[in-house]
Amino acid sequence: MLSRRAVVAGLVGSAALSLRPAAAQPFPSRTITIVVPYPAGGPVDLVARLIAQEAAADLGQSIVIDNRAGGSGVIGSAAVARAEPDGHTLVLGTNQTHATNQSLLKNCPYDAVKDFAPVAGIAEIPHVLVTRKDLGVADAAALVKLLKEKPGALNYGSTGNGSASHLAGELFKAKAGVDAQHVPFRGAAPMTQELVAGRIDYAFATLPSVVGQIEGGELKALAVASPHRAARLSAVPTLSEAGVPGVEADAWFALFAPAKTPESAVARLHAAVVAALSKEGSKEALAKQGMTLALRSPAEVAAALPAEVAKWAAVIKAANISVE
Repeated sequence: MLSRRAVVAGLVGSAALSLRPAAAQPFPSRTITIVVPYPAGGPVDLVARLIAQEAAADLGQSIVIDNRAGGSGVIGSAAVARAEPDGHTLVLGTNQTHATNQSLLKNCPYDAVKDFAPVAGIAEIPHVLVTRKDLGVADAAALVKLLKEKPGALNYGSTGNGSASHLAGELFKAKAGVDAQHVPFRGAAPMTQELVAGRIDYAFATLPSVVGQIEGGELKALAVASPHRAARLSAVPTLSEAGVPGVEADAWFALFAPAKTPESAVARLHAAVVAALSKEGSKEALAKQGMTLALRSPAEVAAALPAEVAKWAAVIKAANISVE
């Protein structure tokens, strides 16, 4: 028979054990969701699915893609900003969702810097300055000369009001000191069609959307709006090389978690993403889509993001651009 002292000691010990904090579960402890704030089948969706396919085994959990399109990427991004900050819900953001929306939208429901914890910089897509083939300009310097000789007479296309190609066009005008009429379209396909038909004069277009027409001789590539030349168009100079510095407008993708996500979870995710995208098959898949692998650490993304937001805020304000 147990003594009274032994019973009391046992009860005290049990109580003490019950007061100890439960051991933290290893991360990840359940399925990870990557929210894509755009429709399925687009470039952002393709990158997210590549990450999910290649990183799931490393993380020991399945990764599902949740396409929440709408509102220029706002709907999906806002949902992740409000999600539990435990690393299991992420968003594959872009220069639109995490740089320009902040200034383009009057009531953006999230702060691109404060409401997210960067996980990894992923990839970049260069914008190419292209003209209709019969415009008669041999290079970017000649286009600038023509624009200065005929201020406001030429028109440039974009994939929509407030789009990355629109903002690249406005940045070019400001840095080159020229003027041209903006003609927005609903996406890259109709813009490219009108450019090939010669009904608009020039445009800034993502490389994948026009590389076929460039290589087929239907459009002329003058320069890339990037700090470095594009591998697919190695003979085409950057705008800086062409005499118009300061026009860097790469589209980019980065993975984000909600703010206050534990650093250990962010580090684990970052390592898995880097390993997944460093595989030769992943690099080839990105290159096939016209993307350049541009892996960045959480600290590097966090350091670059405020300047990126400020850069495009200045362009948007100077050009008086707004999107409802």
